[in-house]
Amino acid sequence: MRVIGLTGNIGSGKSTVSRRLKKLGAAALDTDRIARDVVAPGTPGLDLIVKTFGNHVLTPEGELDRAKMGDMVFKDPGARAKLEAIVHPLIFREVVKKIDEYKSGHNTAPAMVVEVPLLIESGMHRLMDEIWLVAVNPEIQLNRIMSRDKLSPEQAFQRMNSQMPQEKKIEFATKIIENNGTPEETEARVDELWQEIARDHAK
Repeated sequence: MRVIGLTGNIGSGKSTVSRRLKKLGAAALDTDRIARDVVAPGTPGLDLIVKTFGNHVLTPEGELDRAKMGDMVFKDPGARAKLEAIVHPLIFREVVKKIDEYKSGHNTAPAMVVEVPLLIESGMHRLMDEIWLVAVNPEIQLNRIMSRDKLSPEQAFQRMNSQMPQEKKIEFATKIIENNGTPEETEARVDELWQEIARDHAK
């Protein structure tokens, strides 16, 4: 089974592409779930976050306050680096485990898709057979983020600028999915790439 790392910056449309791939028959690894599990209450991950940043990053229920943590790390590159140093190794370990389970199991899907926003930054791209990048024009990206997350232009720019530039990610990409047009146009590109995977799998 081929393992495809699906990535792209905030507002690029990764989830749209991921949903289409699942519909076409791809196996999917939910890294959002993994990211939540490794910092759940009672885990070493959350304990280390609290030790590093203090109890104020917790909700009254003792869970990680993601909104507060997110606001902090988007404003402070140093805080973001500290958080990533804690969570990336934990997520990496779980992703390796899940990929091994998929490959050793009896899976009929031609490929497994692993959607990771920080695929390249975290080093997880080294685990993938291919890297598919969802690319978007900055103007469209900005409008999507503002509309989806109810942010001001300044807040949206802050989140965009906190990530590796798209141009750098293109250097790592095996395939590029432009997501500037209609959903139908994006789906057509995804379908085209998936057909290549399916043909190779059938050989």
